[in-house]
Amino acid sequence: MSDSSNTLPIYHREIETLFTRPVYGLNQVEKERMLLPALNSLHQHHQACCQPYHNIVSANEQCSAVDNIAKFPYLAVRLFKHLALSSVPKTEIFKTLQSSGTTGQMPAKIVLDKATSARQSKALVKILQATIGKQRLPMLIIDCPAVLKDKSLFSARGAGIQGLAFFGRDHTYALDDNMQPNWPVIEAFAEKYAGQPVLIFGFTFMVWLHFIQALVQLNKSLPFEQGILLHSGGWKKLEEHKVDNSVFKRIIAEAIGVRHIYNFYGMAEQVGSVFVECEQGHLHAPMLADVIVRDPYSLAPCEVGEQGLIQVLSVLPSSYPGHSLLTEDLGELLGIDDCLCGRKGKHFKVIGRLPKTEVRGCSDTHQGASL
Repeated sequence: MSDSSNTLPIYHREIETLFTRPVYGLNQVEKERMLLPALNSLHQHHQACCQPYHNIVSANEQCSAVDNIAKFPYLAVRLFKHLALSSVPKTEIFKTLQSSGTTGQMPAKIVLDKATSARQSKALVKILQATIGKQRLPMLIIDCPAVLKDKSLFSARGAGIQGLAFFGRDHTYALDDNMQPNWPVIEAFAEKYAGQPVLIFGFTFMVWLHFIQALVQLNKSLPFEQGILLHSGGWKKLEEHKVDNSVFKRIIAEAIGVRHIYNFYGMAEQVGSVFVECEQGHLHAPMLADVIVRDPYSLAPCEVGEQGLIQVLSVLPSSYPGHSLLTEDLGELLGIDDCLCGRKGKHFKVIGRLPKTEVRGCSDTHQGASL
């Protein structure tokens, strides 16, 4: 394998151009025209610097550059649980991100060099500021402080909290280390910032079980009418409790007053490329990433309105071949350049996990909640 530092000259130029574009301002044709050179550069780079990736695409005769996003080769996201996939020397590894996993299951390990880590942070800031604005708000984190204790091996939950912490100030953890609401801390935060804009972040099921349900059971409410809630993670357990997105939003509005509630879709294997929900309840692909829905049987691209497996593409990861991944999530492409919110590009929804695949997701990792 060749030196990773000499394989990305075109890529660096293309990605810098993409960073200057509005997050949702490019129509799909223009966006693909800009994404394709960067993705092809990454494709060639990972072939040159990651032997397993080279072996996989060679076996499938997918070595050469492609002329259409839909033709782009992909890895099954599950491979990161079984193979060490790196495109940089060990000496350049800055940190290792470990995906969530339940007991007895092998987590994925994602290696990041400083350039990829910085790129992911920059992208996350640009994408989320398009939704929540640039002001750093007082932040209530629906998790416990212990989740950040391991500084060398970052869990998906820890990495998510650390990434989102940039958008807030006066970071306050709502739960104690037993995952119980820390009521004195919560009430002090609420008293200090009552009626003011605040940012609340947590993984979806943890927000519901450990925070909202606890408030409902105690008949408590909080004065966060000016607040914004960002949440992410699987809906599997909520669906078992007959809680869909509309019920989730309604109960939260009743309990804490928050009406600006935004889900986002992302994964440890592609940190930084998050797909944020708009005011219409649709997930959107930002300028640095894209999504393709594929038929589960033929793997052909689906049309608008058809359900299939979600493929996610991102121009961010150069330290590992995570630029094109076929997930185990089912989704539906809802439209292209025509969402009523005005954002351009593809918008879609996530339906759930492919049946008979292992449960994973940031909010599914706390064993005490039987997730």
